Amino acid sequence: MSLYEPREDSFLLQKQIKNYAKGIVLDMGTGSGIQAEEAVKYADRVIAVDINSKSVNYCKKKYKEIDFRKSDLFSNIKEKFDLIIFNPPYLPNESKYEDVELDGGEKGYELIENFLKQAKKHLKKEGQILLLFSSFSKKEKIDTILNEENYQYKQIATQKLHFEELFVYKIR
Repeated sequence: MSLYEPREDSFLLQKQIKNYAKGIVLDMGTGSGIQAEEAVKYADRVIAVDINSKSVNYCKKKYKEIDFRKSDLFSNIKEKFDLIIFNPPYLPNESKYEDVELDGGEKGYELIENFLKQAKKHLKKEGQILLLFSSFSKKEKIDTILNEENYQYKQIATQKLHFEELFVYKIR
């Protein structure tokens, strides 16, 4: 298991954080900690989690003002948040990726679906989610899941790359 290094998706999501980070923020699947690092500039408190112990240990050494925890989605989270940031793995797992930082599930959206089914109970009344995903995750399926889970959502950023399109949604 290696550390997810920031790429185009990370930077697209990072640009949105200043507009939404306040109060208590959760960075789900923190990877290198880039989203938590940005959020701590604007929020009162930042908690960042990852399933990868290597990532959590790396970030704990690098960022002292952020509470890093090992967690499989919300398994180690009891708090409620003003903002949850998630840049999930979103590549379809047809070839069985060895690294969890790439593995979005068999069809590329299962991890996002599991996250969305659990996230509501961790949001404060006016809490929001910033979710980044790729065209590889099947945008129409993500929209369907959001509707089924009774979320309100809006696309707030997009970026076309030569091999995929990235989307950032603000979700309530």
